[in-house]
Amino acid sequence: MRFIALLISLSIIPGIAQAHTGAGPASGFAHGFMHPIGGLDHLLAMVAVGLLAATMGGRALYAVPASFVAMMAMGGIAGVAGMGFIGVELMIGLSVVVIGLAAAFAKNLPLVLGMTVVGGFALFHGFAHGAEMPLGASALGYGLGFVLATSLLHLAGIAAGLGAARLSSAQGDLAGRVGGGAIAAAGLAVMAGVL
Repeated sequence: MRFIALLISLSIIPGIAQAHTGAGPASGFAHGFMHPIGGLDHLLAMVAVGLLAATMGGRALYAVPASFVAMMAMGGIAGVAGMGFIGVELMIGLSVVVIGLAAAFAKNLPLVLGMTVVGGFALFHGFAHGAEMPLGASALGYGLGFVLATSLLHLAGIAAGLGAARLSSAQGDLAGRVGGGAIAAAGLAVMAGVL
């Protein structure tokens, strides 16, 4: 877990990528990896997915992040293909708020509903990732980069959620609610242009 935290910390420091179409360089594996980390809204959503999975527990620990990654890959293909998605930035912002709130308050959320919610939002995240890929870049390398970064961010959210749960059931629930609520509030701030 320390390695994952160190990797994420080191990846954020350079700030060499932006998370939105037309806002920075993007090519190959390294830039694909940096894309989810370089934009605060993407980063918060990915961690929130992991936190939601930890809050739900059981099969959700792998099923919720897996549904996000699978649907994000589909959205990425649509972005690379130049398909038109409407409201991408709005849906990415809403994903941070909704998934953050779900992590805070939806402990008993049915697994299928959790997978559906994160999978639906993942299409928009994937589209943004795919639309960022410049012509001439390796689609496979770029795609593998953003899938790996996303998976690591999901793991960070799961680790945070499980770590909070180890405190005690009362403190763990409170920590999970505070974490999810903080992510949702940050999502609102990003949507309002404050962050």
